[in-house]
Order: sequence, then C-alpha cells, then structure tokens
Amino acid sequence: MKRCLFLVALAVMAASGGPALAESQNTKTLKMWQDLIGGAKATEDAFRPIEAQRRARAEQATTAGTRRGVLFGGRRNGAHVQTARLMAAPAPVQPPRIIHPKYLPTVIAYDTAEQPGTIIIDPQAKYLYLVQEGGMAQRYGVGVGREGFGWSGKVKIGRKAEWPRWVPPMEMRKRQPDLPESMEGGPDNPLGARALYLFNDGRDTLYRIHGSNEPWTIGQAVSSGCIRMRNEDVTELYSRVGVGTRVIVL
Repeated sequence: MKRCLFLVALAVMAASGGPALAESQNTKTLKMWQDLIGGAKATEDAFRPIEAQRRARAEQATTAGTRRGVLFGGRRNGAHVQTARLMAAPAPVQPPRIIHPKYLPTVIAYDTAEQPGTIIIDPQAKYLYLVQEGGMAQRYGVGVGREGFGWSGKVKIGRKAEWPRWVPPMEMRKRQPDLPESMEGGPDNPLGARALYLFNDGRDTLYRIHGSNEPWTIGQAVSSGCIRMRNEDVTELYSRVGVGTRVIVL
C-alpha cells in the first residue's frame, strides 16, 4: 500500500515540475502524504529507497530460512529433529595412560625398626618400601587391591619367577568366566616380567608382587589383592631380594 502511494506521489511531483518546484509546493505535497499515510514516521518509511527495502526483505527471508533449517532440519509435521551440532557432539576424552611422577622409584629417609632387606607395603599410600641401611629405603609406587580385596599381614617370599605363567585362581574365574585356565608368560601376561610369590607358614597365599602390562594403573586400587609394579621396577626388586625375604603389608 505504501509503495503504491509512493509511486502516486512521484507522479504528482513530476506533473508539477519535479525538483524545480518552489519550496512551498514541496512542503504542501509532503504534508498531504503525511495526512494520507499516518504521520511523519510513516512518510519517512514510504520514501525509503527501493533498494534498501529490497535488502531488508532479503535479510529477513534469509534469517527466517536459516532458523527453519536449524530447528526443523527438513522434517515436517512437528517431528523432533536433532540439530547438526547435537549429532556431531565430540566423543568423551579418555584419561591419559601415564603414571604419576610421585610413584616413580626414589630413595627416601624411612624410620623403621625392621631389618634392611625387609619389604614393607603401605596399601593406603600405594607405596612399597625396600628397607636399606642407615634409616633409608627404596620406595616404589604400586597398585593394590580394590575395595573388598585388600588385606594385611606378615608373609615371606616363597618363590620367584621370570616372565611367569599365569593361572587365575578358581575364585577369580568364577567372578570372570571369560578368563583362561592359564596363560604363558610374555608381554600380554597380567603378571608382567617378574613375580614374587607370597607364602604364609609354607603355604601359597595366592597373592603376588608382580609386574604389569597396564603400568598406568600404578597408584590405584584395581587388583584382586596382588601388588602390582611397573615391569622395570619389579625386575629391579626381583634382583635385590631372595626367597625367604620378609614382607609386611600394613
């Protein structure tokens, strides 16, 4: 409607001489169109350049089309459609498989009445201490039994093995039926590079101090009661202790 009035106004102005008219004639014409289309603001809108009006309409159409595309994704009848951003949600970030530096081997001052050569394991702190002379100890980070599988006591190393064969206890196989009856030693074996078998009064407790093919679990409570070490750490410990070594689990 406003565009039609605008064209009529142009025709009137052209018939009366266009820009060459006196200022009073232009004022009368402008006043006439203000009365017809609703005041000064409406008049201003009616005389906006046609190109500006086209641009505004194009922008409105683009915005509306984009909104429909995002919200409805081409689906009709009110069906729920996820947006592309929801469908392309990033996968959860996996924690890095590294050992915390505090669990790496180190020599520390260690106050104990136990004899040098004794192994002391602190499951709460996740450390194994090999007592040395002069109030010192070699400390290693370890993995320990998860909740319900912790234990404490005084035992001895009854046997040692390099790249040991793994025979899961019957109780473990009942909990995890997919476990093999046995597995030969090697890099994929859960006992790792070395194993120290813990005995009590000459009988196997079924607990071991052993290596691990999952070194990133050191410092965690994840095992079924055995004490896990990095392969390089258990190899070093293996070379420093013998059968009969006293082991204290706090």
